[in-house]
Amino acid sequence: MPENFSLKETKPNIGGGRVSGGREKLTSSFDLVEVTHFLFVRVVKARDLACSNATVGGGVCHTFVEIKIGNYKGSTKYLEMNKRNPEWNQVFAFTKDRIQSLSVEITVREKEFVNDEFIGKIAIDMSDIPTRVPPDSPLAPQWYKLEAEANSSVGELMMILWFGTQADEVFIDAWHSDVASVSGDSITNTRSKVYLSPRLWYLRVNIIEAQDLVVPGDKNRNPEVYVKAALGNVKLRTRVSADKSLNPRWNEDLMFVAVEPFYDHLVLTVVDKNNEEEISLGRCMVHLSEAYIRWLPEPVGAKWYNLEGGGDVVEELKFASKLNMRISLDGGYHVFDESIDCSSDYRATFKGLWPPAIGVLELGIIGASVLVPMKSRDGRETTDAYCVAKYGPKWVRTRTVVNSFSPKWNEQYTWEVYDPYTVLIIGIFDNCHLNGEKGPNPKDPSIGKLRIRLSTLSTNRVYTYSYPLIALQPSGVKKMGEIQLALRFTSPSYTSLLAAYARPLFPKMHYIHPLSVYQLDSLRQQAIGILCSRLSSAEPPLRTEVTGFMLDAGYQLWSPRKAKANTERLMDAVHVITEAWKWFDTIKKWNNPAANVLVIVLYLVVVFYPSLVLPTLLIYCFLIGIWQYRKRPRDPTHVDIKLSLADSTNADEWDEEFDTFPSSKQGEVLRMRYDRLRSMAGKVMVMVGDLATQGERLTALWSWQDPVASAIFLALCVMAAVVFCSGLVPPRCIFVMVGLFVMRPPSFGIGIPCAPQNVFGRLPTKTDCML
Repeated sequence: MPENFSLKETKPNIGGGRVSGGREKLTSSFDLVEVTHFLFVRVVKARDLACSNATVGGGVCHTFVEIKIGNYKGSTKYLEMNKRNPEWNQVFAFTKDRIQSLSVEITVREKEFVNDEFIGKIAIDMSDIPTRVPPDSPLAPQWYKLEAEANSSVGELMMILWFGTQADEVFIDAWHSDVASVSGDSITNTRSKVYLSPRLWYLRVNIIEAQDLVVPGDKNRNPEVYVKAALGNVKLRTRVSADKSLNPRWNEDLMFVAVEPFYDHLVLTVVDKNNEEEISLGRCMVHLSEAYIRWLPEPVGAKWYNLEGGGDVVEELKFASKLNMRISLDGGYHVFDESIDCSSDYRATFKGLWPPAIGVLELGIIGASVLVPMKSRDGRETTDAYCVAKYGPKWVRTRTVVNSFSPKWNEQYTWEVYDPYTVLIIGIFDNCHLNGEKGPNPKDPSIGKLRIRLSTLSTNRVYTYSYPLIALQPSGVKKMGEIQLALRFTSPSYTSLLAAYARPLFPKMHYIHPLSVYQLDSLRQQAIGILCSRLSSAEPPLRTEVTGFMLDAGYQLWSPRKAKANTERLMDAVHVITEAWKWFDTIKKWNNPAANVLVIVLYLVVVFYPSLVLPTLLIYCFLIGIWQYRKRPRDPTHVDIKLSLADSTNADEWDEEFDTFPSSKQGEVLRMRYDRLRSMAGKVMVMVGDLATQGERLTALWSWQDPVASAIFLALCVMAAVVFCSGLVPPRCIFVMVGLFVMRPPSFGIGIPCAPQNVFGRLPTKTDCML
């Protein structure tokens, strides 16, 4: 049975049970997810504990608190201290639907090597636990007396219990009962978290010239000097100066990506290339806090920097040699960390250039279903899934649901929206940093990813859909499961939304001083490296493989499937032109005389009443748009495997797409793929050559490569100018005769090329000069 990759509308119980998917304005802060009730237990501290080790010889007391509800058990961290008043301040969350006990048991124990020593316990009935609904203030913790077997005083425990939902502010940092099998420091890796990307800047280093360089060795040799620049792990260099003197000039820009706060120094080294040996002529270090923050198109002023002596250069060099540069942090650009066409943000780095927000994007991550097994633990297959969403500089990560192929998260997040063309990116991953994972450095594999463009969403509408999670593998396309989302884009002002469409998509610096495609690609790879490093150092970390997958960090290599898919997209884009040409060809053949007569009448009306042409075209476009409105898409966009040709790609093409670069294949397989690529490239070469031939024939009208054809063309131009200027023949009559000649019946020889076509087809081209 073939897999179903379609989008499915769902009816989750969100917004207090109201029907979703319409234009209801649900007002709760968590109205896009299903309400999940939890029992929260907050253990604050204890006092006057009867700890045996602390009372004997001043030993260390290893105390902890254990919470038990039926089969669920959670414990606080162990505190090693020689006092009897420990503080934990930890929160535990137990899913209410899974609670089967009528009471909660809280036990204080002392950690021992063999058996933990019992200190005291507290039992609380479920019926006595209050319910808290935000935005009510948090409940105040209370002191409870610990009960011991001998009815003696063993101390008191400060804590508070209450029933709440995921809207509670302690929900994010709480220990959850569904991760009871995870222990130790791994619990941190299961928690939900919100991350913010650090602010990135384009650092422009315009190296102008150097003065009074001292070159060791042969004084008569013309030095070949260039400048190396390094910022962090990124190293760039200029070309070798064409001056080849002691005062070389470059006037060349080197572009880096800098991140706040600015810890790294910009290090510049002037290097003389002597045969194969590189000799340092001096270096300087610039702290980025000294760089000029530039947000206007005007260049910053140049500045001279002293060069400190290199390895073989005399000490006096640092007083004589200088380097003239312009160093600026260009805040007028947007630093791309995503692909340009699928970016979630287009704002400039400098906050003063940000446009006003046009709305709010709300995302409810409800859950997933039928996820595929991602690993094996204790002899059985399992998946520990969590979800990551990115929009703009804000990343969100849900908590990890352990040992479940149908996890439920029910977490809701919001973002400010500044441009409707932006894209929300959502990915699901398997957490491989819990107990039982093998390998020195396990990675979190991706399960699937999807993109949602905001401009395809209707404002103030709640979308509730189950999206297929599709992955490309060497064996082909595979459905990895489904994810259930609730989405709403709210724009309070329709005027501001319309104004956003009229604004330039990129900041103005991208148009005034545009960066090359090579620069943008290089800078994007630098930005991705910085984000991977910074986010992986957070707690819990957003790991490098996760960040790279969300940002599409991999290079775009050759894929036969993508080449065919893009060709079909191009053919669909020009489908209107080709269909119009086919229609006109049927008109020329007079297959339907009544239609031909109507077309000729319309043509004559256009010729004699040209003022009606533009209004007619506009009305026609309007009517087409109204007719197509009934066919408008009702569902948001999602991954289309037919458009991607993922359902019709053979095994060899999949193997070629997943091949490494350079290729790992050898022998006959590599030769076959090369021949196939040559065949496809040959067809493209012929098509490009045919287009060039037609363009050369057009320019040959004036080039006099064919004297007769050029003379005919020029004579016709003069004759037509005289006829039009003299008024002997009105221009309308010329257009009427041309139109009637083109649409003449077949009996007048329509299949035979006319004289202008014959002349154009005989014009010379440069094909004769090609080898």
